[in-house]
Amino acid sequence: MTRDEIVRMERCHVKAWPAFETQTIDGWHWRYSGGGSQRANSVSTIDFTGNDVEAAIAEVEARYRAKQAVARFHTYDHTEPSGLEAILRDRGYAETEATITMVKRPSAGATPPDTEQYDAAEPAWRDVYLGAITENRRAVNTRILDTIPRPRRFFACWRDGRAISTALSVVGHRCAVVECVATREDARRQGGAEAVMHALESWVATQDADRLGLQVVATNRPAVALYERLGYVACARNRFWVKA
Repeated sequence: MTRDEIVRMERCHVKAWPAFETQTIDGWHWRYSGGGSQRANSVSTIDFTGNDVEAAIAEVEARYRAKQAVARFHTYDHTEPSGLEAILRDRGYAETEATITMVKRPSAGATPPDTEQYDAAEPAWRDVYLGAITENRRAVNTRILDTIPRPRRFFACWRDGRAISTALSVVGHRCAVVECVATREDARRQGGAEAVMHALESWVATQDADRLGLQVVATNRPAVALYERLGYVACARNRFWVKA
């Protein structure tokens, strides 16, 4: 992955999970939604056009303070300006979670017969995905699902008359990203996640996307192993920083 490709992939991830309120601060993308979503309540640092990074950070902190919310930054390998993470540490920020961006070239393949595709988050799809995430993320993520931009596609794997696994893909910046991979707790290790990932990739192969990527929590070894088995390769690291 070149720098340009990694940046495009990061832009696609930002597009795919829109926040309710946004503001441009010297090129940074300030986001606020409430609830427990880290991405939808953090500053994306893909671009920086200002001359005073300390002043920009102060404005970020003031905006979150006005929302009675914690100040949070989202950085990655090509964050602008370079050296931002060191500045955040000096200002008392601590790293809270790291994710790995994993990427592959999409290729057409057979769509598993036990999968379905939708243009919107259908009730059965929501039941699986929302049931798999933490309670403090459900209310906000329920609303975000109604704002996912197009081109998009929701995928579900069905077994014994019920949906057991979900995934979502969004296309942008000549990339496609994977979101909302989830499986019912009582249906784990039945191949549901792998089935929706194959269906998703087959759809992406028909879109204007030369890369397919996802972001997974670095410590989630079972998920990382699944994606490696499907041909995804780690290409960047993302970090969330919170003001202590």
